[in-house]
Amino acid sequence: MDLQELVEDVARVLGAPATLEDRAFQLLAYAAYSGDIEGQIDTVRRDSILRRRASDEVRAYFEGYGIAAATGPVRIPADRGLGVLARVCVPLRHGGVTYGYLWLLDSGDLDDERLAPAAPMVERAAAALAREARSRQDLGERLRDLLSADPEVRAASGLDLTPPVAAIAVRSAYGRVAPLWTLPRGVLADPGDPVTAVLAPAPQARAVAATVRAMYGTAAGIGAPRDDGNEVWRSWREATLALRAAQRVPAFAPVAEWTALGAYRLLVRLSPAELTELAAAGAPLDAELARTVEAYLGHGGRARETAQALGVHRQTLYYRLAKAGRVTGLDLASGEDRLTLHLALKAATLLG
Repeated sequence: MDLQELVEDVARVLGAPATLEDRAFQLLAYAAYSGDIEGQIDTVRRDSILRRRASDEVRAYFEGYGIAAATGPVRIPADRGLGVLARVCVPLRHGGVTYGYLWLLDSGDLDDERLAPAAPMVERAAAALAREARSRQDLGERLRDLLSADPEVRAASGLDLTPPVAAIAVRSAYGRVAPLWTLPRGVLADPGDPVTAVLAPAPQARAVAATVRAMYGTAAGIGAPRDDGNEVWRSWREATLALRAAQRVPAFAPVAEWTALGAYRLLVRLSPAELTELAAAGAPLDAELARTVEAYLGHGGRARETAQALGVHRQTLYYRLAKAGRVTGLDLASGEDRLTLHLALKAATLLG
């Protein structure tokens, strides 16, 4: 019996509309009560069905009732502001782990006695999600092979992908790794220390990267999408380089996309030794002068905008720029010298 059949049976036995979602609040199956009782759909249920997942605001509202750790049904009151009708959440737990949730709209009569006949179906649904999580874990363990630059290793992975997909590199927080079963379906992950590898459908990559980073990591990088599974390793390489920018460059933190890095796409490819050599041109500048010059170059040499951004008088800006020219030996009126100094300051940022 599949999940859709299980949910339909629950709705029939309990006489209530039912929705089944995974731990990431991604819709897996739903069923309307055949009696078509009044109020069997609200804004949350409609959006979940149409968009296939709940919004972050609604998710936070439900999680605030402790559903992730609950061992039995949780009754959640209505909230008119969120468009939420009263409902019962039945955590789908197996082996002490919550893999998903069964949601039942409640007109006020879904007490424990009324819910009892659905218990065997809830257990079967939880076991099915646990089996799927183990299967995805096995696939995740083969993900590193798919991301290898060696074509023979990639071929041996045996993974079949639905393009387009994008690779994600997440710097793991100390002592934490991302459990696969918290991620949406269609996402593969191989927890790692210090970097967790994730592969997601391209349209979901940004959201998945932000979620994994917020819960289990410190920074994340996203590679460009690929339609060819044999090219996914290139997306992974880009993701690891974008992660480098996310860790060092405030403008890209905490999640950096390879396609948005601009000139940093060249700089992150350099070794620490090469970056040190490039940064040498700006080494004589103290922190104040470096910040002033970078702001000036970042504003295209427009003094008024730079002075406003720094909160200083234009004469102060001119004084600092003249001093920067003296200590570095570079002429900020020269395009070549500007480029040299700008790259030097960006290299220094990457070096931390």
